[in-house]
Amino acid sequence: MSGTKYVDSEDFLYTAPIREQGNIYKPNNKMMADELSEKAVHDVHTKEIDLVNRDPKHLNDDVVKIDFEDVIAEPEGTHSFDGIWKASFTTFTVTKYWFYRLLSAIFGIPMALIWGIYFAILSFLHIWAVVPCIRSYLIEIQCISRVYSICIHTFCDPLFEAIGKMFSSIRATVRKEI
Repeated sequence: MSGTKYVDSEDFLYTAPIREQGNIYKPNNKMMADELSEKAVHDVHTKEIDLVNRDPKHLNDDVVKIDFEDVIAEPEGTHSFDGIWKASFTTFTVTKYWFYRLLSAIFGIPMALIWGIYFAILSFLHIWAVVPCIRSYLIEIQCISRVYSICIHTFCDPLFEAIGKMFSSIRATVRKEI
């Protein structure tokens, strides 16, 4: 094999791989080996996570940002004692904080396991079932769409063209009478 060129089904021009370049996994030539070694190997399972910003994509901005003022508010003219208001604020904030921590300590890892399994199944089905079925359907429907297109152009185009010519000679004028 030299560097022959070919065109795929979508009219993209490709060059056939040159044997001297070797396998993409074990390159024979030095240039390809250097290119692959320069690329840093990045493992998504061992990447470091940000312990400060735990919602970098802002998934929960509109859902769970609930503070004391969002739940409990006293309008003007109806105020409790200042000490009660401060104690209520502290109780609400501390309870919410520690209950969230307790619930996440108890259910966080099992829920992460369940969601991990769910998204693994979802990815598996999407990759190995849904996309191949859709691609297969599109390939099969392509021949039906060609036949349908030919029928439409054969029977409907002359009809619509004739109707268009009939109505093209009609002239309408609008007058405003006072």
